Amino acid sequence: MPGIEFDARMIRRGPMFSGKTAAALGTYADQVGYKVATYAEDQILQRLPQVLQNPTGYYQSKITVERAGSGYAVTDQGVVYGPWLEGTGSRNAPVTRFAGYSTFRRTKALVDRKAPGIAAALFGRYKAMGLI
Repeated sequence: MPGIEFDARMIRRGPMFSGKTAAALGTYADQVGYKVATYAEDQILQRLPQVLQNPTGYYQSKITVERAGSGYAVTDQGVVYGPWLEGTGSRNAPVTRFAGYSTFRRTKALVDRKAPGIAAALFGRYKAMGLI
């Protein structure tokens, strides 16, 4: 009975084996986080003039994107009356009639809906480069 022999060799080449894909995925994840955070910052800055009664510009100037652990966060840099404006402070309703504007919380829902689209658009760029 005749025997069958196979001799297979695998040559490891390309971005997956050179480590470029892993590096590109790390950079991609970081850029997605940053793009989503800057989108959130833009949305908050667009909404604040609509809700603030007497804007001075100081609070808006403090809204920024900051590094938070391995990701990013949109903050007001710890402005002392920030929690009061948001409605999470100890001096909001029921202590006073002012319930807060909930700008950050309302914007979060919008950003959560837009984030997959932002990630997909950025993924297309990485895929076109042949790294992913």
